[in-house]
Amino acid sequence: VGLVREFSDLAPEDCAFELEHYPGMTEHNLQSIVDDAKSRWALQEVRVVHRVGRLSVNDQIVFVGVSSSHRAEAFQACDFIMDYLKSRAAFWKKETQGDHAQWVEANEKDSASLDRWS
Repeated sequence: VGLVREFSDLAPEDCAFELEHYPGMTEHNLQSIVDDAKSRWALQEVRVVHRVGRLSVNDQIVFVGVSSSHRAEAFQACDFIMDYLKSRAAFWKKETQGDHAQWVEANEKDSASLDRWS
């Protein structure tokens, strides 16, 4: 489960996080990430639920559930999916702080997390 983290020194009620997407494109992209995970690990089921729209600090933004006959594979696949969701999923992210809003791109830490899976 992922939550919207604080990203400003302002009070949480003065901040918002917005996610935009193109439904068909995003669904295809999410399925590709899941298919990649299934090709790497012996998974039984995978469920990804990702919210869109305007969210507040501490709102749940994503759920990834993975089952496998071996928990290590399920945990690794979940970690992999979360890393790809943060950097490669077809969502456009905007942070609003008071009257200021800006679009956000993946940061270096997120990119470094992806490198583990190459």
